[in-house]
Amino acid sequence: MNRRKFIKNGASMAGVGILAPRLIVNKTAAMYHIEQFTDEGLSQFTYAILFDKKIVLVDPSRDPQPFYDYAAQNDATIIAVIETHPHADFVSSHAEIYRKLKTRIYVSERLRARYPHHPVKDGDVIALNDHLLLRILDTPGHSPDSISIVLKENNIDRAVFTGDALLFGDVGRPDLREYGKNENEQRASLAKAMYGTIQNKYAPLGDKVIVYPAHGAGSLCGNATRNVTSSTIGYEKQNNHAFHHANETDFVTAILKDLPFIPKYFPYDVELNRAGAADVQPGIRQVPFKEENFQPAGDALVVDIRPKSDLQDAYYPGAIYVPEGTKFETWLGTVIAPEKRFYLVVQDESAFNTAIRKLAKIGYESNVEGGFVYTVKNKYPVSLNGKPFSLTDANDYTIIDVRNKKEYDEAPIIASSVNIPLPELDKRLAEIPKNKPIVVHCASGYRSSIAASILRKEYPQLSILDLGKILPVLEIRKHINHCLITYNTTGAASSWRGSPGIRLSHVC
Repeated sequence: MNRRKFIKNGASMAGVGILAPRLIVNKTAAMYHIEQFTDEGLSQFTYAILFDKKIVLVDPSRDPQPFYDYAAQNDATIIAVIETHPHADFVSSHAEIYRKLKTRIYVSERLRARYPHHPVKDGDVIALNDHLLLRILDTPGHSPDSISIVLKENNIDRAVFTGDALLFGDVGRPDLREYGKNENEQRASLAKAMYGTIQNKYAPLGDKVIVYPAHGAGSLCGNATRNVTSSTIGYEKQNNHAFHHANETDFVTAILKDLPFIPKYFPYDVELNRAGAADVQPGIRQVPFKEENFQPAGDALVVDIRPKSDLQDAYYPGAIYVPEGTKFETWLGTVIAPEKRFYLVVQDESAFNTAIRKLAKIGYESNVEGGFVYTVKNKYPVSLNGKPFSLTDANDYTIIDVRNKKEYDEAPIIASSVNIPLPELDKRLAEIPKNKPIVVHCASGYRSSIAASILRKEYPQLSILDLGKILPVLEIRKHINHCLITYNTTGAASSWRGSPGIRLSHVC
């Protein structure tokens, strides 16, 4: 496990964790330290408040070992865990820490937690010593049971741990907790609650109070989060749009607009966190690494996570392709439902171990039946019925753009394409014509490679091409009202200029 040390204000601290979460910030004061641990794949922050050789954890990530190590390094004891809300995008280690240390867990009284806990409400105080205390704020909006925690030193507000209510430059989205038939009404209700939270809970705090949320830029818990690791209430009041809407109606309209997709695993993780997850390491250890070219049962779900270079000569037909990378666990949990069990095709045993640890962060380690290396010779599909893709023949294909609707609307690429965002693909398969070859594209090729694999599994009789494979060799030059496109898939260049019915605006 990697480890990094950061030095700030004359003090040094170190933090480690599952898949090397980085300790980003070390804040120092006379009475306490605040340590920030980061899981970069999920853009998630855990905080350790260190005082008098005691530690209070806020929103601990799935693997508690980094926090045990941090406590040992400082000859300290973890005395409490605070969950700001039941998280949707990761599984917390609060229940595991309780089982090991019998540490008190503080949660909102509205949560209806199913593990031993101490409920708190707005205005409650947790005294740490004669100089430090934590004050609870009821901050609904992102969820109905969100709380924030104000750290006070000598009766002065120093920091606020906001969970996913207040983010850097944004607020937490209000659509991750209510999935009933009155979904729109429930989202609007939470958005209104968030308006009250901003006006009545955060706005009265002093400008110098440091803001520590549970997520940063790249998290799906927000919409437009700034890429920083801390902020202040004063900065957010000046620069966060949430503080500048004229009234509740304008605020609600703004935060309900252009919400990102919701991965399939989010509701599952909320309930798993409400119940308390099992210990992480036993679950990881029980997933078997199978022999090379293992053959799952014919109806088994297989997910191929290898680099594309490994697929070129050892393609596994019928597998869902989700290449391992920075956002691997998010995308796998987006296209694979939490009730599904599956095998992993991997590059080697090290890649298998890495993948299992990442999947454990979202509670999917128990879904994996096993993993194996695949080396059987089989070429990856790079043509359509034996022919290279050509824009001049675009009407002969069904072209699917799997980018998000906002991306598609703001920056169209191929005018004849149909927009079906990747997270919606499995529910909209009936919309896709089956009488001609299918071409799939996105922006970089990552989402299109996943989408193409889903379509190949569903329709093995069809010729399906991932245009993401071709996009890196497309050269686009814009000339006033038309484009010149040069591409090459077989070694011979060709060009196209403004054919009727085909428009290619740009590739990003």
